[in-house]
Amino acid sequence: MSSSAPARRLPKAERRDQLLETAMTIVREQGTDALTLGYVAERAGVSKPIAYEHFGTRSGLLIALYKQIDERQAATVAQDFARTPKRLADVAALMGDSYMSCFRTAGPECHAIFAALKGDEQMERVQQELVQGYVAFYRDLLAPYAKVDDAELRRRCIAIVGAGESLSREMSAGRMTEMDAARTLASLIERWMRAD
Repeated sequence: MSSSAPARRLPKAERRDQLLETAMTIVREQGTDALTLGYVAERAGVSKPIAYEHFGTRSGLLIALYKQIDERQAATVAQDFARTPKRLADVAALMGDSYMSCFRTAGPECHAIFAALKGDEQMERVQQELVQGYVAFYRDLLAPYAKVDDAELRRRCIAIVGAGESLSREMSAGRMTEMDAARTLASLIERWMRAD
């Protein structure tokens, strides 16, 4: 579905959003193997240099897609936590629910994008930054309930992210329900915060 009419001029941020939306459509319809900057430009009705100006490389485009998914999920999670009662059991339950919900609502495109970037050095750095952000977010949420020092709490939050990742993969593969994965993660969080 390429556009034969020239694309109208958009502000840079709007053009970037349009290109990302087009790229996500390609991933959803054809998978990541079909995703190239040239094809995104063609489908968006713009010239190749415009796509290259925004993303530089195919990896840059995939990373931008991954970050966009992550930012949307993070905004939703932050809103959920702002409304959560301040009891450990409630916080742990919401952490479990939101972790699994994020993977479900992001859809299979998220996993496909991440898989396409495996082994990419730039993506490895981005992934580390994202994990550190999750760890800091969880540490701040859980600090009022922790019976351990900050260094141990940080280590436990790293483990929570790892456990959440493993559980979400089992859930995505159909080997575990979303409810069971969320409950298991919540239980782990609650027990770790109560232990010293």
